Amino acid sequence: MPIVVERLNEATAQDQQDLHKIYQDAPQWLFSPFTDAPQLIEACLLESTMVAGRFNDRLLGAARLQRRADAWLLSHLCVRKVTRRRGVAERLVREAQAMALQSGATLRLLAPAGHLEAQALAARLNVPLDVLSE
Repeated sequence: MPIVVERLNEATAQDQQDLHKIYQDAPQWLFSPFTDAPQLIEACLLESTMVAGRFNDRLLGAARLQRRADAWLLSHLCVRKVTRRRGVAERLVREAQAMALQSGATLRLLAPAGHLEAQALAARLNVPLDVLSE
């Protein structure tokens, strides 16, 4: 069964629990400008900017997807520690890219300066990478 990428406009209790598990091992810098995972999750759900990868009814990865007129910005990308290195992040990025293209926009990844994993992912998927402002 493939990973299904979806926008999370409403999160069930199970989705909320999964989102907290996804971000529980994330480094603190990932949450900026938010203070922590609960604040990031709440803001993204309120703004309808959360996208997530689901497998067998469970969320494995999530990111913030801000839609602008000319470019969509993907940030705060995180995959549950136990499911990393299985293509979940790549699937999230590729699906977000397809959604942006359908709307006539391009997708850009946002990451802190010097973040090597984000640079490698952006290069591998041929997605522009912008540096997050502090």
